[in-house]
This record gives sequence, C-alpha cells and structure tokens, in this order.
Amino acid sequence: MTLLAVGALSFTGYGKGPAQKYIEQELKTDSLFNNAIIGIMAVDGNGKVIADWNSNLPMLTASTMKTITTGVGLNLLGPDFRFATKVAYSGEITDGILDGYIYIIGGADPTLGSADDVAYAIDSIFGVWADGLENAGIREINGNIVADDSYFVRELIPDSWSWGNLGADYGSGTSGLCFHENTQRFVLTPGKSVGDSVKIEAVYPTIPGQKIINDLTTGAPGSGDRSWYYLDDITRTALYSGSVAVDRKEARSVNSSRFPHLSCAYHFAQYLNENGIKVNGTVTDIRQVPEGAERRVVAETFSPRLIEIINVTNSISNNLYAETIFKTIGKVATGTGSYDSSAVAVVRELEKMGVDTYGFTQSDGSGLSRENYVSPKFFCNYYTAMEENANFVSFFNSLPVPGKNGTLRSVLKNEPDSIKGRIHAKSGSLSSVRCYAGYVEGGKKSGLIKFAILTNNYAAYTSQMQPKIEGFLKALAMEK
Repeated sequence: MTLLAVGALSFTGYGKGPAQKYIEQELKTDSLFNNAIIGIMAVDGNGKVIADWNSNLPMLTASTMKTITTGVGLNLLGPDFRFATKVAYSGEITDGILDGYIYIIGGADPTLGSADDVAYAIDSIFGVWADGLENAGIREINGNIVADDSYFVRELIPDSWSWGNLGADYGSGTSGLCFHENTQRFVLTPGKSVGDSVKIEAVYPTIPGQKIINDLTTGAPGSGDRSWYYLDDITRTALYSGSVAVDRKEARSVNSSRFPHLSCAYHFAQYLNENGIKVNGTVTDIRQVPEGAERRVVAETFSPRLIEIINVTNSISNNLYAETIFKTIGKVATGTGSYDSSAVAVVRELEKMGVDTYGFTQSDGSGLSRENYVSPKFFCNYYTAMEENANFVSFFNSLPVPGKNGTLRSVLKNEPDSIKGRIHAKSGSLSSVRCYAGYVEGGKKSGLIKFAILTNNYAAYTSQMQPKIEGFLKALAMEK
C-alpha cells in the first residue's frame, strides 16, 4: 500500500464480527450510551471496516490527541532528535572576572531539571555548563544570569485551556526554557484548629521575586485537601485558596509554573556560587537585556532522544512533553514556535503522509483543550498511514498495553494476557469525556486493527461508562 493510497482508503461495508455485534447488542441498547455522544470506528489490516458508529463525527479527543502529536513529531523530527540548551556569555573577561552577562539559551528541552527517569540529572547538566565557563576563564561574574526562553513564542498555554486546569501540574504549558517540567512543589501545613491559617512552604524550584497570597484556612476533620492554586504570567503572583483538613499532617501539592526559565537561571546561579564561581548579579529575563551584545557559546547540553521522550509521553500521558513536541513541530517546519504555526505545520505533515485531514482540528498537543475535534475515521486513516512510516515500530511500541506500566495498567484487569497483550492504545479523559485509540493485534484474517472509541458528553460517572468501553476493547481483541 502506498502513502498516496492511504488517504484514499474506501471504508465501506462491515461484517457482523465481535466488535460490531458488541456495538449493536451492548452499547446501542444501553441508556448511558444512548444519552451520550459516541463515535467508533475499527478498520482491519485489509482496510475493511469491522466496527462503525458515528465514525465521521468530530469529537473531543482528550489525551488520545497525543498519538497524533507524537506520531507526526516522530515523522518530522526523527527518533534521534534532541533538544539543545546552550550557555553563553557577553562582555569582557579580565583576570578571571567577567564584566558582562551569562545567558542560558533554551532550546525547549522538556526534560531539563525533570525528576523523571528519562531525564539527565540537573547537577550533571549544571556541571557541564559550569565547566564551560571555567574553560573560558571565568571565575567570577559581575553581571546577571539571563534566562533566554525566546526559542518559542511566549505563550505558555493555549487560549483554549479551561481556567480550572491552569494551576495543576498537568496544566503546565511548555516554554523555550523549561525547568522541572514547569512545576513547583509545595507543602501545606494546617493549623492546630479549624479556621486557622495554613502554612505554605515552596519546596522547589524557586521563582525569584514570586509572591504567594495565602488565603488558605484549616478545614474540618476529614475534609482532606481542598486547596486551589491560581497564578498569572505577568507579575509572578500566585493565590492559594481553599482549605486543608485539621487532621492532615500536611498536604503535598505539585502546581504549574509560568516562570520556569527564571527558576532555571536562579538555580544555576545558586549552583555556581556553591561550586566556586561567584555571581555578583541577579537573575534577569531576556526581555530585560539590551539587544546587540555578542554572545559566545561555551557549553551545550542535549536532551535524551525524542523517542525516549515519546515513550514517556504516551505511557504516562505527560502533557508538558506533548505540548513541547507540538510546538517544536511548528518551530522546525515554519521557523516559529507558536500554537498557530504548529497547528498549521501538523496539517501539512499529515497531508504529506497522505492522510485526509477532514474531521481533524487540533488546538494543542496534549489533548487538554476542549477545542480539539477529531473523528474516529480520521484516527483510523492516521493510524493506517503510520503503519507505512519508517518509524512505525518505535511509535507502536510507545503506546501503553493493558496490565503493564502506564495509563492502561488497570484496564481489562481481570482478562488474560492473551487479550490484554494485543491492545496497544492511548487513553484520554476529561470531564464527561473518555476515549481510547490505537491498535489491536487481531487474528490471521483481521491483522492489525486500527480503532478509536470516543465518548463525549455523558451524564453518568466515568466508572459507570468504563466497563462497556472496556468490553468493546475486548471484542476487538476477539476479531479473527
């Protein structure tokens, strides 16, 4: 099958195999599904539709969107692509003293300072940067450490993200200079009595000049952690409100940061002072530094390979990594790392892959936006095209498998490995949204099945919808 033929696949007709029978007998007769918006399609290895229900309907995707972001990123950038970060200086060095600036020039490495196993230890990276300064003859700095995040357009989050998601760790958008996955860790300690104030400790990383307004109170016993975190991207001001139960020793929270580039510069300056290079200046945003100074690069470090980052992205559904890949697609393809350029670039790449983009609208890379609309038919077209990609095996292996590590570890938990082990898919969840999309290794006749099941706007609890959704996945695995 050629790439040109992929976009023109004729999805006509389907037999009454296990998957379609399950739709007719279990899903269409269930009031929970009748009162929701459901879109399903499954296509076997021969291009034959084996399951269909509203397959042309564009729907919210949640994190199944990550499979499109990572697949297109893999196709455009290649599995060996690495994000680069450079350290440079401007000014003059006299007797080991620099009268000038140190620049950390971001290349959007999403693993920089991350605690994830895929990331390199930040002390080792800082060590390489410090060695570069020492090799340039710098022992003392009479100037500032400048955080340069200009690799991307500074728009940490897309306009379409919901307000309620912005303070949480999963609501951390990407940056031209990421740090610690663009989050901060906090410890909240309640008072001794209900109504007392709550102590806030910002554990790591530090944002220089940050102001936190503490509106937290100690809540009633058994009320748990009901704290909320809000922040802006202009004044470095954050608001903590809500309550923490009096019977909680402490509450640990990981929240999003809008100033990761400044945290990176702050902690590098701290590292230098602790390791023999005195910094007499402060941390400065690149926009506060006059343009035109000649910058001499003294060190460069690189992220892990893109495929290693993609493995984490799809396995644990890492939003930051997905957003970074998405904006890098735009940066590499158009020269501008913005959400608008990236959306355009993804469509262009899909068209180059031979995928018909009818029924496809992408607003972000992770699927957190409620303005992503993708039809089940598009997913099947796209997954079919990915089979023709030189990097297909790497992409396929990045998808979670039920019963193993990742977001599918509890899916089909009572089923044997002969069922679970043949499903390679991505899950996605938002409020009243539950989706699965990917591949199922079918029998000899059906081959590798491509599928998507998207459920939107249901009024029931997700736990009530889940058994029937998993039943459909099982039915797919029973196709001969």
